[in-house]
Amino acid sequence: MTARISAPTDLAPPGLEFAFRLTLHFGEGPRTRFKPAFQDFTRGFVSVLSGEISGPRLTGHVVPQTGGDWPRIWKSGYIEFEAHYMMEISDGTPIYICNRGIAYSSPETMRRIEAGEVLENNETYVRITPRFEVPGGPHDWLVRTVFVGKGERRGSHSVFDYYAVT
Repeated sequence: MTARISAPTDLAPPGLEFAFRLTLHFGEGPRTRFKPAFQDFTRGFVSVLSGEISGPRLTGHVVPQTGGDWPRIWKSGYIEFEAHYMMEISDGTPIYICNRGIAYSSPETMRRIEAGEVLENNETYVRITPRFEVPGGPHDWLVRTVFVGKGERRGSHSVFDYYAVT
């Protein structure tokens, strides 16, 4: 006999509230890529040159040359990435962000991304789970809120939309 599991009735499922959009600008040209010894993935690096933050909960910019993205890239088109950089919002508050996530593109789409082509919407699957460090005060809600996001690579820049899980 199979046990039947019913969903709890006293908790509503979490919702999502759009918080802000982050646009990251990268340099033109080739990215750093190498095969680490004894590993089946390719390590990458790309420096974040600048960026803009816009939305109902935050506005500001990415502080130039404060970080980058260190992806692990598999031939299958699967990518794990971790990006670190500093942001400064409109009131001058510094914010550190660690963006972790996964992406998947077909091998042909990956070739086009590596060549710097601009893709159509939804050609890649990019989802992120950022964490923030921020001084205590009006923006510490970033530390005590779980976020998820969706991203797209658009040539020499990427766009990420961040949602607070409510």
